[in-house]
Amino acid sequence: MWSFQTDPDFQAELDWIRRFVDAEVEPLDSLLGSQWNIHDIRFQKYVRPLQEQVKQRGLWACHLGPELGGKGYGQLKLALMNEQFGRSRFGPIVFGAQAPDTGNSEILAHYGTPEQKERFLTPLLNNDIVSCFAMTEPHGGSDPLLLKTQAIADGGEWVITGEKWFASNARFASVFIVMAVTDPDAENPYRSMSMFIVPAETPGIEFVRDYTYFGQAEPEHAHLRFNAVRIPKDHMLGEKGEAFTVAQVRLGGGRLHHAMRALAEATKCLDLTCQRVASRFTKGERLSEKQMVQEKLADCWIQLRQFRLLTLEAAWLADESKDWKAIKQNIAAVKVMMPKVLHDVSSTALHLHGSLGLSTEMPFSYHLMNSYMIGLADGPTEVHKLTVAKEMLRDIEPPADQFPDYIYHKARAQAELKYPAD
Repeated sequence: MWSFQTDPDFQAELDWIRRFVDAEVEPLDSLLGSQWNIHDIRFQKYVRPLQEQVKQRGLWACHLGPELGGKGYGQLKLALMNEQFGRSRFGPIVFGAQAPDTGNSEILAHYGTPEQKERFLTPLLNNDIVSCFAMTEPHGGSDPLLLKTQAIADGGEWVITGEKWFASNARFASVFIVMAVTDPDAENPYRSMSMFIVPAETPGIEFVRDYTYFGQAEPEHAHLRFNAVRIPKDHMLGEKGEAFTVAQVRLGGGRLHHAMRALAEATKCLDLTCQRVASRFTKGERLSEKQMVQEKLADCWIQLRQFRLLTLEAAWLADESKDWKAIKQNIAAVKVMMPKVLHDVSSTALHLHGSLGLSTEMPFSYHLMNSYMIGLADGPTEVHKLTVAKEMLRDIEPPADQFPDYIYHKARAQAELKYPAD
């Protein structure tokens, strides 16, 4: 049954999340460094008690099934939760729902051995450790078929050699999930790579440099070099050549969660902007009374509602179909719209705040830069537009005749045959 209503009991939980995030979590954004830096003593002091409150409320890691200590919520409920705690960059980690750990934990739960689950999955789910997904490479851009990092079997070990680029949170991570070529001569290039667990303390992992972008609390995107890094043979996740299959386990739900967090980010920008324009005077009236300002606010509100409905529809479809492949067009459309909405709303917020909005005392430059980041992460916008279009055209057969049946004179002739004149 289709409905725009939220179950009253779950709405009460969403209301609690909103109040809790506003009062307790958002202040951390101004105080602490990276939200993945669990090694910071201030993280232990301020974030751990908040996580404990979330656990006591029964809202910790709700994307996980009960067998892993979560609620097993579907994508629609998870989307609504992300809309609330996504207003703070510390929100996801306070609720045990931070990327890339959510996706990496799904991979480990799916493919890890019992020993690997005990060593890596359990502490990851408890946020005792954080993880890193190392896939892209300095030369490769968005084409995964250009990956060069190799894993070569040597006795009872795999030897990994190569470089990884923009490996987010690597400096804080205790474990890496690494994609590497295992069969460079594979007939099907999508069967040429495999996925591996690489413990962070393994000898041979070199940090070339950490990168950041404007507004981030500290550098957290690493250029890594794997210098003949040796790992046990059983540290392959899935079968040989299954890297792309394994990777898909972590992507679908993650894109929806990112989308709702981007929605939360943009909504917060608009909320702050409404406060600003209601308080500023120019040419004898408040900024909020200027029709051009009202037009900008209206455009933002409409974009946000459109994006929200698109994302929630995709989440509902995910729950109904249980098949990410069947709704890849919907997921791709969400991914396309996400950076544009955040870009447009944060740009408007910056502009209507004037010179103050441009300054580093305001968050809008960060949100604007973040819109570019989410337009590149998990594949650039252009790739996802292609997916949307290809799905639209997949079952379309071209007309046999040069002139299509919908040309007016043909359509009229068909109509006259169906409804002849008396």
